[in-house]
Amino acid sequence: MRIIRFEQVGRARYGVLEDGTVYELAGDLFDGPSRGDQVAPLDDVRLLAPVEPGTIICVGNNYDALLEAKGLTRPEIPNVFLKAVNALVGPEEDVIKPSSNRFEFEGELTLVISRTASKVTAAKWRDYVLGFTIGNDLSARDWQQGDTQWWRAKSSDTFCPVGPWIETELADPEDVRLRTLVNGEVKQDTSTTDLTFKLGEVLEIITASMTLQPGDIVLTGTPPGFTPLQDGDVVEVEIDGIGTLRNTVREER
Repeated sequence: MRIIRFEQVGRARYGVLEDGTVYELAGDLFDGPSRGDQVAPLDDVRLLAPVEPGTIICVGNNYDALLEAKGLTRPEIPNVFLKAVNALVGPEEDVIKPSSNRFEFEGELTLVISRTASKVTAAKWRDYVLGFTIGNDLSARDWQQGDTQWWRAKSSDTFCPVGPWIETELADPEDVRLRTLVNGEVKQDTSTTDLTFKLGEVLEIITASMTLQPGDIVLTGTPPGFTPLQDGDVVEVEIDGIGTLRNTVREER
């Protein structure tokens, strides 16, 4: 099932997407969602970020190829950090390039939490995940390296595009192809088989200390290949079995 959040006639709501048609979401979003009445063709609505998280968690340096490229070894625990919810935007929305000399993309498989998750074991992680979407952990790299905290480097407005929808039936999320393209040119191309900490490990370690709530999202890491973005660049993150998250970069005025 593909769950969307959309706007129609100024009203935001959740729905189900099937064969280019939007349907009402019936049942509970996090507990047995199903397809309701037909609403409209997809082209007649505007897609929003597919969920409204209270917490956005990211995992850094979580691909073996990236660790190798940086000359790093596998750490004992994942490099986990937070992005603020003000950074969230949806598919096709513009992202704002600030006065940073190294504004870079990071395409990432993203988990959507389905129920309160505390002390989750790696073996049970799938019981706590509604589905999968795509995230782009936009980063002002010079700020990230120069500031003592990453607050503006990772959490400035529009720095977390997510979408286009939640895919609940991804067969094997730890074996899907992820690609990021800028203006049609492939910059990142990998498989999630290369994840350093697998999805169950990530949730086990995070929820050992932090309780996650329904709707929270976890961006699980990016492979090497990220490069600086410029005004007008179109960034597309593709994950097989999910779709494409597309956003355009606009220079801050």
